Amino acid sequence: MRILVTGGAGFIGSAVIRYILTETNNTVINLDALTYAGNLESIPERLQANKYIFCHADICDYSAVKNIFDEHKPNLVMHLAAESHVDRSIEGPGEFVNTNIIGTFNLLECAKYYYESLSSEEKSIFKFHHVSTDEVYGDLEGTNDLFTESTSYAPSSPYSASKAGSDHLVRAWGRTYGLPVIITNCSNNYGPYHFPEKLIPHVILNALHGKKLPVYGEGTQIRDWLFVEDHARALYKVITKGKIGETYNIGGHNEKQNIEVVKTICDLLEELAPKKPEGILYYKDLITFVKDRPGHDVRYAIDAQKMKTELGWEPGETFESGMRKTVIWYLENNDWWRRVLNGDYKLNRIG
Repeated sequence: MRILVTGGAGFIGSAVIRYILTETNNTVINLDALTYAGNLESIPERLQANKYIFCHADICDYSAVKNIFDEHKPNLVMHLAAESHVDRSIEGPGEFVNTNIIGTFNLLECAKYYYESLSSEEKSIFKFHHVSTDEVYGDLEGTNDLFTESTSYAPSSPYSASKAGSDHLVRAWGRTYGLPVIITNCSNNYGPYHFPEKLIPHVILNALHGKKLPVYGEGTQIRDWLFVEDHARALYKVITKGKIGETYNIGGHNEKQNIEVVKTICDLLEELAPKKPEGILYYKDLITFVKDRPGHDVRYAIDAQKMKTELGWEPGETFESGMRKTVIWYLENNDWWRRVLNGDYKLNRIG
């Protein structure tokens, strides 16, 4: 099959593409605008061969997206292109509304017209898979509550509000126009090739450089952590085996306070990178508590039972095993993250 992946140069998108190219015989069409977080170096050249096509385009550009559908004729669409950093959405919400809502609208319109042109056999294969976030649900008050597929939406940040809007558009295009859509909502991802602005890579790299490790408030916010390669496997399971019109929540079964995450990283670095920057006795000494951000959700937790019972998926990594793999990856892949930090990765642009 030919699978169109939007945002394929991003963190989760590149993991999906690496999985498809490694584990299947499908061809991938990677549509990415290559904004600041898009990094083509996250898809090793050895995997690309003749099963990979890169299209440098913005999902907000209707004509460009339509041309990609017409030229490459995908059987499946996996829509991951999005602005996703909450702090950036607070500082500049307009870009999030544009990409996440208007961009998704453009993609849906192109997919709708393309779908209507297909034969009956081709229509029976086609699916539009929209990848969203658990942040659309807001946060949880009880310590035992979980987000389910029927949890009401209550987004807190401009980022989560824009993703909620895109979810609603996808459902509307499914119901009104008959577009065969599926939605997934996932918990916090972590793992290799994560852009350094996000919590886990930020803490790892700051610690290695002897810089402060900023933690919002008292670090008591709870997140469910999902190893990105487990997520990629889940997404492929959904696009190939999921039911049209359904929503699937994907979680890691790993609820941790942010301060626990940071301390876990510090402990792993004590073991794996004992030689510290000058003047640092323990990595934990670098932890610094900073003013909490506005509207910060307290707790997210996913009920992923539907993924297990209906599609047979479960996360393969525990928090401990996944974090160890992640820290080791950053220690062994200096070239990748150094090129991100100094901006050289931006030189690897096509088109």
